[in-house]
Amino acid sequence: MTPIRLYHTMAREKRVFEPADPKRVTMYVCGPTVYNRAHIGNARPAVVFDVLARLLRHTYGEQSLVYARNVTDVDDKIIDAAREEGVDPSVITDRFERHYVEDMGALGVRTPDIAPRATEHVAEMIAMIARLVETGHAYEADGHVLFHVPSDPDYGALGRRDRDAMIAGARVEVASYKRDPADFVLWKPSDPQVIGWDSPWGRGRPGWHIECSAMIERHLGHTIDIHGGGLDLIFPHHENEIAQSRCAHGGAPLARYWLHNGFLSMAGSEKMSKSLGNVVTVGELLEQGHKGETLRLALLSAHYRQPLEWSSQLIAQSKATLDRLYRSAGEAAAGEVDEGVIEALGDDLNTPLALSRLSAVEDPAMLRASAELLGLLGSTGLEWFQGEGDTRIDDLVAARAAAKAERNFAEADRIRSELAEKGVLLEDGPAGTTWRRA
Repeated sequence: MTPIRLYHTMAREKRVFEPADPKRVTMYVCGPTVYNRAHIGNARPAVVFDVLARLLRHTYGEQSLVYARNVTDVDDKIIDAAREEGVDPSVITDRFERHYVEDMGALGVRTPDIAPRATEHVAEMIAMIARLVETGHAYEADGHVLFHVPSDPDYGALGRRDRDAMIAGARVEVASYKRDPADFVLWKPSDPQVIGWDSPWGRGRPGWHIECSAMIERHLGHTIDIHGGGLDLIFPHHENEIAQSRCAHGGAPLARYWLHNGFLSMAGSEKMSKSLGNVVTVGELLEQGHKGETLRLALLSAHYRQPLEWSSQLIAQSKATLDRLYRSAGEAAAGEVDEGVIEALGDDLNTPLALSRLSAVEDPAMLRASAELLGLLGSTGLEWFQGEGDTRIDDLVAARAAAKAERNFAEADRIRSELAEKGVLLEDGPAGTTWRRA
């Protein structure tokens, strides 16, 4: 078995991955807050951890991995969006969860084993909050329940920030009811017209951080093997998850390995963000005619921990790479996976190296199997280049062949030019002429 080494954020180094139970490897990745369409930056963790899931299944067995990716379907942004449309919040969340699943599916992201929704786990959240209150790690104040950060002496180990930096970075709300400025909300009151649930502390709704801790406990256990997400989640979200879970479980760690992907930015801009308005959604890119597989390869072109600059040039390069790989693979069925590709992915998901080694694989069957480990070459060559086909193009290709047979080369060149204007390229070979879309 080729060892897998992963960069563990808590340790600041690569470590050999050793699951607690190789027969039940557990991984949790923070998923979408469903109030809007996912932009291409949101898709990066979905694609990255999909590759890791494929590698883990390949290494430990197809049924070995239990992979959970949550859906945050109660949030102030969701409430605001529902109020603007004059609809129930579930209308907003159902719509954008459906879009998210469709968009990620177009990028070749497999559906996780578990996709828990926050609103379906409020009872578990209330129970965890109650344990934190009982053990002195949380307190009720002015209708809120807050986690008392000074009660956890190990708070801050993931981000390694000093106290002042943590408070500033969290953009904490200044509130007179807080015992400490760093304390964060576990439960907050809801107005009568806003979504809420009954609790020992009155009608309200959970804070963001408690959701993941409660859902991990419910579906995966107290300590999981891998917890992943974007770099921006290290603080405060993951830091707060760690603290509340550790304190609720008698000091047991929440995760044995923490993985974080880097930011994605638009060319010439800073981090891609809805709040900054410098985003392009997956849906928009698909509507522009880009194939999901092309977008996936673009997201894998840089190492997952490094920043990635999104541009039209990156998309074009990715499309050209896939054209070349599809020509090499032809119509071959998948065979054995190339060991060099496995080694590259086993080295902290080094996808640029894996792609480089993939390009050097000469056996079409091995090429296809190795590419599938990256979630690539999921179509036949014919499907990739011609889509569902086009009888009009077939007729023009046949007419050009007839013109060439009659030595009417002017007509043959005219047909080639007409097809080129439509974005159709012809390739003449010993077996005849084939066509593909540019």
